[in-house]
Amino acid sequence: MPKKRRRKLSPDLEKDISSAKRKVELITAIIFDIEDEEIQLEYITAFEKVKNAYLLLTALYDEVGFNDQTVMAFDTYKALINSFEEEYEL
Repeated sequence: MPKKRRRKLSPDLEKDISSAKRKVELITAIIFDIEDEEIQLEYITAFEKVKNAYLLLTALYDEVGFNDQTVMAFDTYKALINSFEEEYEL
């Protein structure tokens, strides 16, 4: 039986992921509070990229831990969330 490799962890990245989770949950709740269905759908569609980037980040970190790929996934998430916040008012 092959020996399972231990994944490398990063307390700083874990804090960033935790913060990202809270932000994604908050923005999702705000979007679902929008009463105009057309505007709500527009926001949901625009936020989907951010949500997917967050989900990829958490899956990668849980699977492989801290490495270049998870750092790149976090950078992608940050760029997408910043772009969303600049383009859409909440």
